[in-house]
Order: sequence, then structure tokens, then C-alpha cells
Amino acid sequence: MTQDTETLIERGTDIETGTTELLCALVSGVAVVTLNKPEKKNALGDVLTPALRALLLALEADERVRCILLTGAGNAFCAGGDVSQMGGAAEAAESDRVAALTEKQMTLTHRLYHLKKITIAALPGAAAGAGLSIALACDLRVAASGAFITTAFRNIGLSGDYGASWFLTRLVGLGQAKALFYNADRMDATTCQRLGIFNEVFPRETFRADSLAFAQRIADGPVQALTLMKVNLQAGLEQGLASSLALEAKHLIACSATDESREAIQAFMQKRPPVFQSAPENDG
Repeated sequence: MTQDTETLIERGTDIETGTTELLCALVSGVAVVTLNKPEKKNALGDVLTPALRALLLALEADERVRCILLTGAGNAFCAGGDVSQMGGAAEAAESDRVAALTEKQMTLTHRLYHLKKITIAALPGAAAGAGLSIALACDLRVAASGAFITTAFRNIGLSGDYGASWFLTRLVGLGQAKALFYNADRMDATTCQRLGIFNEVFPRETFRADSLAFAQRIADGPVQALTLMKVNLQAGLEQGLASSLALEAKHLIACSATDESREAIQAFMQKRPPVFQSAPENDG
């Protein structure tokens, strides 16, 4: 992270997360969320993960937040589940354990995928296992040049969770997803960008600043329209053309009545850039 980027985030408005394992600062409409366990490559655990679930709900309801940038401290995004907290005796019935895990997944990656804010995963380094699932659940992904992904589940004898099988098949196709799961090979940043997993790859030296600028462009845009675009696109994966046309009509008419649309049209006519928000007062 460059000194200028560090200063910008430090001058932002801190949002309480309840733990030092998860940090959040609001910077000009961008909620910068940092998984903060660099000594364990930001592995998920019994403190970090519940805090992230709660924070997502808080950010969704916060009108100051126009975009969410999710990243990791140090040189990793997230190494997945904390292996030191795995493998204990299974005291509960199997059906109860299945129900508990399903609920955990629904309140993390399902919630993240359907969040009513645009989300961007910024990978300074590795995203593995459930950490990869979290990155894939975001709308967009950017990465440092040295970043890589791996499903990793086979390495600990597990079949996978938190939606990686659903997300990967839609991004890269069934055959490539199977290879990634069966072999757990590392896929470097260049390959990830070529396959559409990463939207942008930035130099390691400027990664933090470039990621924030990437998110800022979203935050400065017509957020109400972008949110409805997200709904349209994701619904289109599961429904027919007629249903998508009806949904697009509903959302376009709703957008046409907003201040955002009126500002965009006026700016176009006046040959100037549109301004979709007033200057923030307390978040940098």
C-alpha cells in the first residue's frame, strides 16, 4: 500500500466491526473492508467470519456506502478456513451439521452475492478454498500481479463449500472448474484475467492505490442503476428471455424516475461529466 493510499484510508471514517481481525473504513463512498489476520494469511475463523457476516448487513443498510472493496492485509487475500480449527470430533448429528453449515454459507457468500451494493474483491495474493469462494461471490475481482487462486479443498480431503463449485462453473465453464477442483493447481493472475476470473491485474507496487481507484469509479457512478443492473444480470443466469425482458422493463422505468437519471441526461445534454452524489462530509 502506498503512503498516499494509507493516508487516504486512515482519514476515512472507521466503521466498527467488533474485532481487530476485521477492519473497515469508509473512503469517499467506498467501504474498504480488510480481513486482518496476516499472520495466518487472513484465514477464516470463529471471530473473523461472524464479524464479516454482520458487517455485510450493516454496510448494505448504510446509505453512505456506495461500493464495497473487500481485501486482505499483508500478502494474501484469504487462505480459506483456519485448518487449526478443523477436524474436531463430530458430536452433533450429521443432519444438524449439514443444516448449520448451510446456514453459515447462506449468511456469507449467498448474502455477499446478492448484496444490494456493488462488491469488489481485491486480491493482494493468494485466495484459496473458502477464501476463493468469497472472492468469487463478489461482483468484480482485481488482483496484484503476483496473486493466484487455488481451490485447495482436495489438499485437506474436502469436497468444497461456500459456493466455489457454483461460481467457478459460471465463470470458466464446467471442464475448467473440474480441473481446478480435482487438481487444486495454482492459477496465476495472468491466466485468471484471461479466463475472466480477474477483471483487472495491477502491478504489485501500486495494487492498493489502483484497487481503490477502481472501486472509486463505481462509487462515483449511478449506484441505483448499477444495483438494478446487478439484479438483471444475475437473474438472467436462471430465467428465460421473456422474464429477463420484463425485469429489464420494470427496472428501466424505475431508473428513469430517479435523480441519477435526470442528472445523467442533463449532463449529456450539457456535454459535461455527471455528478451522482454530493461531496462527502466526514469520510475523507
